[in-house]
Amino acid sequence: MKSLYIIGTVESGKTALCLGLALKFREEGYRVSYFKPVSIATGIAGMKDDDTELMKDVLDIKVPFEKMTLFTMGHNYLTRYEPENSEKYMADIKSAYNEISKDCDIVIIEGTTNPQAMLALGLDASTISRRLGAKMLMVSRVNDDFRMDELILNLQYMKKAEVDLLGAVFNFVPTPLLERTRSMYVPILEKMGFNIRGIVPERKELTAPTVREIYEVLGGEILEGESNLDLLVENFLVGAMTTDSALRYFRRSKNKAVITGGDRADIIHSALETSTSVLILTGNLYPDVRVLSKASEKSVPVILVPYDTYTTIEKLHGVSCKIKATDEEGKKQSKELVENYIEWKGILKELE
Repeated sequence: MKSLYIIGTVESGKTALCLGLALKFREEGYRVSYFKPVSIATGIAGMKDDDTELMKDVLDIKVPFEKMTLFTMGHNYLTRYEPENSEKYMADIKSAYNEISKDCDIVIIEGTTNPQAMLALGLDASTISRRLGAKMLMVSRVNDDFRMDELILNLQYMKKAEVDLLGAVFNFVPTPLLERTRSMYVPILEKMGFNIRGIVPERKELTAPTVREIYEVLGGEILEGESNLDLLVENFLVGAMTTDSALRYFRRSKNKAVITGGDRADIIHSALETSTSVLILTGNLYPDVRVLSKASEKSVPVILVPYDTYTTIEKLHGVSCKIKATDEEGKKQSKELVENYIEWKGILKELE
């Protein structure tokens, strides 16, 4: 039995890659399981990790959910866990891993939103990878040169930490950056001695959140369009400009979320004249009834939230696209991306 530890930063598409590889390996006849020792706190008490639920269902894993995800990362995780118990925590991870890996050929282990998470407890990615004897694959969604620097730093750290590193994947690369990635970023990493295991182009269906996922993060009240919550949101725009420039500003982006106050009827009307997926009205300011009528006519959902604009934007940083177990198209696309853009045969050979 072999294990593959997939790590990356926030919005890097780790789960989509885990899913695609798991489905492809299973198609090749391998028995595949999944483990996520450290999950991410959602801020909603009792909510289970979505990624673990997805993989448990898709792979039909019989191990209890509580064994698949043991610890929760958050900004104040040291108030829940004690550093002096780090060896006990690691023993718990090993025990759960042994149960999950029974009768399996490959275990895919998914990391958190950053490789250093839980370092104070010795439950960071490099430590877990070494203690479980897992090979590591780093995935990154590089959108600019600074994100490239971040990827290099993480790769160099793992190398110095003596992790069994298979290489890196450039995931969900925007079309304008594909050539820069191939001609500039890849040669830099290869010169440093790192293997590139794939360059995956951006796929909006797998990267853009839906209105429903935005609502799950923000909460609030749905004033209109409850039947259209599955619309994709590709851009977030703040409506704080003058009426004269609003229409020109909004026309530049399609399938967007517009964040503005409910008292800005002029901005809202301009947004509804363009490709808008959802209106997010801040400050609990109810809009004019004519605004809701027009939103209904355009089939655009309207969400009223109690936060100010700044707080709303901060909360939206936690929004990401989530593939559901019932999303057959999402599962199909994840596997196809692995087949077409990832060196899955080479990864499989090294795992064997």
